[in-house]
Amino acid sequence: MEYKMTISVVVPIYNESGNLVELTSRLRTVLSQIDVDWEVLFIDDGSEDNSWEVIGKFHQEDSRFRGIRLSRNFGQQAALTAGFQFATGEVVIPMDADLQDPPELIPSMLKKWQEGYQVVYAIRQGRKEGWFRKWSAGLFYRLLNRVTDVKVALDSGDFCLLDRQVMEALNRLPESRRFHRGLRSWVGFKQIGIPFDRDIRFQGKTKYRYQDLLELALDGFFCLSKAPFRFITYLGCDIVVLGVLGIIAAVFFRVVSESLFFGYFIILTAIFIIGGVVLASLGVMGETIYRMFEEVRGRPAYIIRERLSDSTDKG
Repeated sequence: MEYKMTISVVVPIYNESGNLVELTSRLRTVLSQIDVDWEVLFIDDGSEDNSWEVIGKFHQEDSRFRGIRLSRNFGQQAALTAGFQFATGEVVIPMDADLQDPPELIPSMLKKWQEGYQVVYAIRQGRKEGWFRKWSAGLFYRLLNRVTDVKVALDSGDFCLLDRQVMEALNRLPESRRFHRGLRSWVGFKQIGIPFDRDIRFQGKTKYRYQDLLELALDGFFCLSKAPFRFITYLGCDIVVLGVLGIIAAVFFRVVSESLFFGYFIILTAIFIIGGVVLASLGVMGETIYRMFEEVRGRPAYIIRERLSDSTDKG
C-alpha cells in the first residue's frame, strides 16, 4: 500500500457554533487537496451554546471529524493540552476556530516541514483588530523576550505546525498550567516562521477578555522568566539608593534653608515607596506560591466529559 502521512488539526472550541460550518468546509477543502490522511480534533472547552451538537453532526457525516468535550471551561491552553495528548498525526496543527487562523496556510506549513523544519509557526504581520489590542500584544512579546533566555517568536500565536517528535516532547512536560507558544520555543528543535495577514473573526465576538489576556501574559512571564523575582531585587536596590539620596538632600536643605519641611517630605515619600515595594514583593511571592501549590497538588489540566469516538482513546 502507498504510504500517506497523517495530519491532526487541533481546534479548541468555546461557544463557536456560528463559525464551525465555515471552518469545517474550508478545512475539508484544504486537507482534501493534500495527499494525506487527516483528522480534525475539536476540543469543546465547556461551550454554553450548541457547539457540541454541531460537532456531533460533523462526526456523523465524516468520522475524521472527532471531538472531545471537557467537563467545564478550563481555558484555551488546557484545551490545547487535551488536543495534543490525543492527536495521532505525524504533524499536529493547532488553530483557532474563529477563522482568524486561515486553513489555507496549512500547505505552506507542510512544505516547510518537508524541508526539515520541525516547528513552523505563523507570524501575524497584519492584524485587523483594535489599536489597543495590537499595541498590547506587540508590547507583551517584546517585553517577554527582553527578560527571558528563551526567545518567543514575535507576533506569533498558537497557530503552528508541530512535528511528532516536538509533540511528544511537549506532552512529557509535567506542568499543568501551560503557555504553549512559550513551551514551543523552550523545547527547541528546528523552527521557522511564515508571515500572514490575520483577518477579523468570521462571526461573533472574541471570547478573550482583557483579564484573560492579562492572565495569559502572566503565565508567559512566570513560565519562562526569572524577571518577577529579579524585579524585586533590583527594585529594592533602587530604593536603597533613593533613600541615601533623600537623606543627603534632606541634610543639604536643612543646612541651606534651616527648614524641616523638605526633610519631612523626603521621609514621608520614602515610607510610601518602601510600603509599595513591600506590597509588590508580597504580590509576586503570593502569585509564585499559588502557582507552586497548583503544581504540587497535581490536579489535571482538564477533565473529559465525553468523546465522540473511541479512536481518540489512548488509555
